[in-house]
Amino acid sequence: MITMHPKPMKRPFLLLVIFLIPGYNFAQAVLSNGTAAEKPNAQASVLEKAPKIDGNVIEDEVWQAIAPMDQLWQSRPYFGEPASERTEIRIAYNNQTLFISAVCFDSSPEKLVVTDARRDASLDNTDAIIFIFDTYNDGQNGFMFGTNPVGVEYDAQVDNEGQGNFNSNRQQGGTIGGFNLNWDASWTVKTHVGDYGWTAEFAIPLRTIRYNPGENKTWGLNIRRNIRKTNEIAYWSPLPIQFDLKRLSLAGKLRGLNLKNPKNLKVIPYVLGEVAKDFEVENPESEFDADFGVDVKYGLSTNLTLDLTYNTDFAQVEVDDQQVNLDRFNLFFPEKRPFFLENAGLFSVGSPGEVDLFFSRRIGIGENGQQVPIVGGARLSGKINKTNVGFLSMFTESIDNGESLITGNNFTVTRVNHEFGNRSALGAAFINRQGTEGLDDDFNRTFAVDGKYGIGQKARLVGYFAKTVTPGIDEDEHSFQLIGKYEWNGLNVDLGYTEVGEGFNPEVGFLGRNAFRKPNFFIMKRIRPKNFIGMLELRPHISYRSYWNFDGFQITSFLHIDNHWEWKNGIELHTGFNITSEGVVEDFEISKGVTVPAGTYNHAESQIVFFTNPSKNVSVNIRSIIGGFFGGTRANNTGTLRFRFGDRFNSEFSLSHNDIKLPNGDFTTDIFRSRIAYSFTPSIFVQSLIQYNSVVDQWTANVRFGWLQKANTGLFIVFNEARDDFIGVRNRNLIVKYTRLFDLVK
Repeated sequence: MITMHPKPMKRPFLLLVIFLIPGYNFAQAVLSNGTAAEKPNAQASVLEKAPKIDGNVIEDEVWQAIAPMDQLWQSRPYFGEPASERTEIRIAYNNQTLFISAVCFDSSPEKLVVTDARRDASLDNTDAIIFIFDTYNDGQNGFMFGTNPVGVEYDAQVDNEGQGNFNSNRQQGGTIGGFNLNWDASWTVKTHVGDYGWTAEFAIPLRTIRYNPGENKTWGLNIRRNIRKTNEIAYWSPLPIQFDLKRLSLAGKLRGLNLKNPKNLKVIPYVLGEVAKDFEVENPESEFDADFGVDVKYGLSTNLTLDLTYNTDFAQVEVDDQQVNLDRFNLFFPEKRPFFLENAGLFSVGSPGEVDLFFSRRIGIGENGQQVPIVGGARLSGKINKTNVGFLSMFTESIDNGESLITGNNFTVTRVNHEFGNRSALGAAFINRQGTEGLDDDFNRTFAVDGKYGIGQKARLVGYFAKTVTPGIDEDEHSFQLIGKYEWNGLNVDLGYTEVGEGFNPEVGFLGRNAFRKPNFFIMKRIRPKNFIGMLELRPHISYRSYWNFDGFQITSFLHIDNHWEWKNGIELHTGFNITSEGVVEDFEISKGVTVPAGTYNHAESQIVFFTNPSKNVSVNIRSIIGGFFGGTRANNTGTLRFRFGDRFNSEFSLSHNDIKLPNGDFTTDIFRSRIAYSFTPSIFVQSLIQYNSVVDQWTANVRFGWLQKANTGLFIVFNEARDDFIGVRNRNLIVKYTRLFDLVK
């Protein structure tokens, strides 16, 4: 065994003093006048005549006859102060549609900021208005709708107050649940910009969301407005500084809803044509293929929806981001396929990104990334009283490409989750993979229970226990986790323990690493200083995680001490320090010809992150980690440049470079990534993702044109190519896909 000891380091103790900076105002969950923030109430208006949805709210008699909600409270930059600009919100409905209008007054409308015009583009760095509706009034789940001054359609599902996310990028960026931006409903929004500011009108068919019908119903409601020229965020229902719209237990109330049970039946067929050429075979020839399929969405009630899919296809989905594995553990690639992302939060069980008991990428994607045809399947999801229910069953074909054989399978997931008061719930899940080739021992099953227990608004206990059943494995097939969380008035504290038994084998899940015991903690304090070098917020924090095997050997230890410095002008700096330990049980090859011997490696490293205001036309993000690494040194530097013209042209260029020097050899790795997008309108766009990975010496290009219609359906043209310096072009294909939504019940 080899033990590497770092030189004594004094700088971590200097960073610790950040926690004790005197003279700062620790923002409280109170308004600027010192009173406690109360949950607001509003009354929904019943309409006999629908407004004209054209964005012109001020001159519409229907809207002007309704008294507005007009008081929003800042979350930033001046917590607890009234919003700097007036906003008028009106909400009304009839038997078929929910209507919303917003008048966003602005003293400098020429300074409105719009960074992106694509559907579901992020609204964080733009002037925007966003609504969230807790249609079951359970304080946990909701539907989000938003727009910016150019009228983009932004919608999302929220489960479990948004907790459980690992990656929520977009377009088609992927997520694990909690917050699902890939949920796409069929609705309308129009906007108008004038010398008063800007206005927006929403028309949301009630059949596109879920709720309990009946008389005098109450929904949870919160509203967020971004005033980007001053980096201001304001809410209708005030929130403590670490929360956002997804904190539904602190939302206000929308009362007086008399709701009927509208029917819902949508049929979404597609047709597809593909021309492909594989240049790695002798005498390559272009091959043409055509295909078709269909999805059906049927509302059994306002609470339960049945989704059916046949010959499921995801040709329009963006390809995975390239990654380099510099360790012994599994890389995580998020789900990006819309069918599996819808209601993903309901089916999520375990510890996101580390121990996912159900990981939908196991369906239709082989271990080496090859595509496995999905015959079809069904999903039933929704809510019965206070119980969330979900059932998913999918069938895949067997494939034999000459190099590997993947047998056909049925994947079935059953999920129930009963919600109690005060952010508490108890759930169970059954996950099954069953081979369809008739072999008795070709199966894998996971049984799980999970729960959360809310302690007031400030604290919560969450955890799960799971067991797998695999032929040939009959010991230590368990996994469990228990975490205590405290979140209030800018303080976040997590303390947890996770265990994965040596026989635990969730074949329809994801394990970041096998067989471990892991204690961890996290402490962060958000500090809002007053009049200190233009500072908006300080976020000093410390975290620790440690992985041990069942022989008592420490595999990984990671202590992170950091502070985030965020200025009111949008500039942010992270100054961190890590103390690491890696225990290698067996020699492993980290790069071609470079081996890391078994041993224990103790090191320290510095970490700096800097980025400028992302709402500007040009912004940069720089990340640098320098320190010890498996007995040698590593310098990891990543730079990202973002450049845009107005709201139509967006580009992002990034390069991640590793320079690694080890006792047994030196090597470097590079990943280059370029994203360029142009939006002709909010529903017509072209996007490209070009990547280079030096480890496999390969360039890949993914170019997508989309002409969207309703609910993210429409025409898609996709071009893919992979090439390297040795072979040249490896493969190339062009796909044309058209999908159409038929709303059969109006």
